[in-house]
Amino acid sequence: MTTMTYSDALLKAAKGGDVTAQLNLGMCYDMGEGVERDIKEAVKWYRLAAEQGDVEAQHNLGVCYDMGEGVTQDSKEAVKWYRLAAEQGDVDAQLNLGMSYDRGEGVEQDQKEAVKWFLLAAEQGDAEAQYILGLCYEVGDGVVEDIKESYFWYFISALNGYDKAREDLDMLQEDLSAPEREQIEARAQKWLEEHNQELE
Repeated sequence: MTTMTYSDALLKAAKGGDVTAQLNLGMCYDMGEGVERDIKEAVKWYRLAAEQGDVEAQHNLGVCYDMGEGVTQDSKEAVKWYRLAAEQGDVDAQLNLGMSYDRGEGVEQDQKEAVKWFLLAAEQGDAEAQYILGLCYEVGDGVVEDIKESYFWYFISALNGYDKAREDLDMLQEDLSAPEREQIEARAQKWLEEHNQELE
């Protein structure tokens, strides 16, 4: 009796239509783990899982199209897969979709739509999205310019360990009085508590 290896079992399950196996096999080929790295083969398995609705595979396939890895670079196709994953709540896809709208890559540039997706990612705890929201409010990009709201998002992002947010926060401090900063920081702490409870 022959013993089936993990990669054999994974391949068999993936060929049999198991969506998790397809995703995992795609990741193995993507990272070169247990198999020789082959991004085209990774794309093949990501696509099979993505077409079955797997959110992580949809995001990964979007990245492949965005970067032109294993496929011809295609921003519109990247947006298609980012959107499918983002609408299922994938935080990375929400951030990437926001970036696509922000830059006008694969979609018509739309700052308000970008902010919508950044906010969804920020509410899930993504420190980069929180920082970008701070930037949007600082310069009035897709939202009404609001230094207090900018400080609020920079503060949250900084608490989540995003270094650039800490730098920008320090620069914004001069534009706000100490009581204003204290009020915003208290609101930010409350927001974090509320959202951590929701995420648990």
